[in-house]
Amino acid sequence: MEHRPLPKIPESVLVVIHTPALQVLLLRRAGLHEGQPFWQSVTGSKDTPQESWREAAVREVAEETGIDARAPGCTLVDWGLENTYTIYPAWQQRYAPGVWLNTERVFGLQVPRARALSLNPREHTAYEWLDWRAAADRCTSPSNAEAILWLPRFVPLP
Repeated sequence: MEHRPLPKIPESVLVVIHTPALQVLLLRRAGLHEGQPFWQSVTGSKDTPQESWREAAVREVAEETGIDARAPGCTLVDWGLENTYTIYPAWQQRYAPGVWLNTERVFGLQVPRARALSLNPREHTAYEWLDWRAAADRCTSPSNAEAILWLPRFVPLP
């Protein structure tokens, strides 16, 4: 009997990881999206409907970067912003039939400094720390780029 994974929950987090100097971490997804590299912040779906947004953000940051968002010197802030967007057709099969929209909650995570990361090569193949404006320009997802452009509203410019 074939084992099929449970459908993804159409509720996810977007975590913009940044330094006090507004250097933003971007990750390059494994594989291509429409023939191009896909650069993004940390993102991921809730594991269960009961998982809180904050719990999902802490878990996804740890899974994708190895950073503990609860560590001393780190500050995780729920920006109170939500994006609802159409799920990319290439990723539609991960969700239940008829699910086309995802709600994404936006967080910021300030870390003390840019640091080296160990990536899971099945998920991401590269990372860069960029000035917040350059990071917004590099993002593939419009909602991710917009979130990065909101960063100075939540963190004073140095």
